[in-house]
Amino acid sequence: MSEAQKVEYPSPKVLGGLIAYLQVDGAFKAAEFYKRAFGAEQVFAYPPDENGRSMHVHLYVNGSSLMLCDAYPEHGHPHEKAQGYTMQLILGDDIDAWWKRAVEAGCEVVVPLDVMFWGDRWGQLRDPFGVAWAMNAPVKK
Repeated sequence: MSEAQKVEYPSPKVLGGLIAYLQVDGAFKAAEFYKRAFGAEQVFAYPPDENGRSMHVHLYVNGSSLMLCDAYPEHGHPHEKAQGYTMQLILGDDIDAWWKRAVEAGCEVVVPLDVMFWGDRWGQLRDPFGVAWAMNAPVKK
């Protein structure tokens, strides 16, 4: 690639010490959903290719970075169903508002929000992209 062909992209600050990077079927659609469901802010995205896919979308959610990409089977990265992990949101007194917003946006309730044996309020949801999300907050005293 010549110097004239190189494109400069901004580099938003990465928040958090461990970053989830999700490969989903529809990174731009997932980013829009996460804005509605979890109050995400999109801080960067590579432009879509001719098929509407993006190799990188960077979001901020609850003070942390969340990164998304689409599958590229022609480059050895086929789409795989989400399984074996849960995105965990650690929240404060506003867990009910977070829960309500996510459910109203279209998350499916897997485990209802309740006080758990370890003493916190916790519940699990599944988003339309198959990703499991849990919310955890201390019990109000």
